[in-house]
Amino acid sequence: MSDFELLEVTIGAGTAGADVSQIARQVQKLLRKGAGAVTFDELVALRGVSTAGAGRIMAALEIAKRYLVKDVEPLRTMSEIVAHLDDIRSKQQEYLVALSLDGGQRLIAQRIITIGTLDTVLAHPREVFAEALMDRAASLIVAHNHPSGEPQPSQNDIALTQQLVAAGQLLGVMLRDHIILTKTDYFSFRQHHLL
Repeated sequence: MSDFELLEVTIGAGTAGADVSQIARQVQKLLRKGAGAVTFDELVALRGVSTAGAGRIMAALEIAKRYLVKDVEPLRTMSEIVAHLDDIRSKQQEYLVALSLDGGQRLIAQRIITIGTLDTVLAHPREVFAEALMDRAASLIVAHNHPSGEPQPSQNDIALTQQLVAAGQLLGVMLRDHIILTKTDYFSFRQHHLL
């Protein structure tokens, strides 16, 4: 099937104002502008795309991103890593996220490990490393946000990091970094020589 035909299948049916091929053509134009151009609001703004249709398209893109599209470029710089974590920066609760990396430091998978409270996130190394082991990851980056806006690690953050380093050594999956994010700043345990 062509890209156009795949879009028609995903969209399903047209509306009174636009048939499915017209809608698919509009969506295809958006896709050609890049992944950043395809947002829920942009889709709903297209003639004939309902909120349900936009939701289906966004869900299909998200599934592909999570499970099928593998990054071929390694995550080497802090800006590249932080870009993958942008979605948790403004959360109102603490989110602990893990990035599984292959031997070439390419992203295998990104997962939310746990969601905490306003100022605490609790995790055990078994939850953090469980999926990374199934991914056959060579290394792991963990990150969590501080809704307070203060990127400095708490005593609990330091203790968790030490546990993860020890578990990673035992399991053969190196903890590459633990990053704490705020809306405007971040703290890297590696950059501060705490790993």
